[in-house]
Amino acid sequence: MDSERIQQLLEQVRSREIGVEDAVRELRGLPFEDLGFAKVDTHRLMRTGFPEVVFCQSKTPEQVRDILARLATKSHRVMGTRAGREHFDKALEAVPNAIYHEVARIIEVPGDMPVGERPAADDRYILVLSAGTADIPVAEEAAVTAQLLGSRVERGYDVGVAGIHRLLSLKEKLLDANVIIVVAGMEGALPSVVGGLVGKPVIAVPTSIGYGACFDGLAALLGMLNSCSTGVVVVNIDNGFGAGFFAHLVNR
Repeated sequence: MDSERIQQLLEQVRSREIGVEDAVRELRGLPFEDLGFAKVDTHRLMRTGFPEVVFCQSKTPEQVRDILARLATKSHRVMGTRAGREHFDKALEAVPNAIYHEVARIIEVPGDMPVGERPAADDRYILVLSAGTADIPVAEEAAVTAQLLGSRVERGYDVGVAGIHRLLSLKEKLLDANVIIVVAGMEGALPSVVGGLVGKPVIAVPTSIGYGACFDGLAALLGMLNSCSTGVVVVNIDNGFGAGFFAHLVNR
């Protein structure tokens, strides 16, 4: 529930369209609802501008279904991350209009407009880059997250430093972007290169892609944290969602 809906409820009570008991019944879910296995934060939309996002990994399909269903009754925008096909199939039982972004592993319960059709405030956009094709799932998690939040997103995938001409072919996109998310595994060099080419925020996302000495993304994480390029910040390993959410806040 957001502040606009609460204001509407209070106006309805004042005009006697609904009774006090009806309003209390609708407000009873604030600030959370206890499902036994989860305390669903129905108040988060009002506090932060976006409802609670469900991290589906390690949750059972039934738990994901029930949490998404509860959130969908309180908000016109619902999102679940790290969702498998089994989570989505079960969620359809309660929210049949749900959409599965398979590469991003995101479940969307759309509101008035589906992802990709929400108008951005202006022409500013987030550019999402991936160093390799294997990094695309994390890059898509970032891209779809930012789109769901309402930002315009452009993509440039498989533009790693082993073939730097591929990155340079995106010169116009790089220069025109408002924020850039750079997703890379292996040695994690791409964010430093991008940071040295542009004068805008660069959000680096290390991935767990690479051979043994990459230590499941730790090598890329440390490389990005030690970047000598200015304007580069780093999120956790494989955290495309965190990068997309923060990029949207910067873009907004």
